[in-house]
Amino acid sequence: MKFLLGQTVITRGANDELDQSDVLMALQRHTSGDWGDLGDEDKQANEDALKTGARLFSAYHSSKGTKFWIITEADRSATTILLPSEY
Repeated sequence: MKFLLGQTVITRGANDELDQSDVLMALQRHTSGDWGDLGDEDKQANEDALKTGARLFSAYHSSKGTKFWIITEADRSATTILLPSEY
């Protein structure tokens, strides 16, 4: 675990659409520094954020193909799981 998640919340849409196992797997990937389906520039921004304390952002796809995001706030007080349409 490279950082703390803080309070973890999931939006209503993500909760309705995603299987819990997909969410748990993605959270494990997120905290280990596997940023999912991001380009190299965004992955590097996350690596920099680990050092500078900026916001962390990951993108994943569920086993059903639904895209979802995980965002950890810069102060590491909260992490949100959400669908892109809910941003």
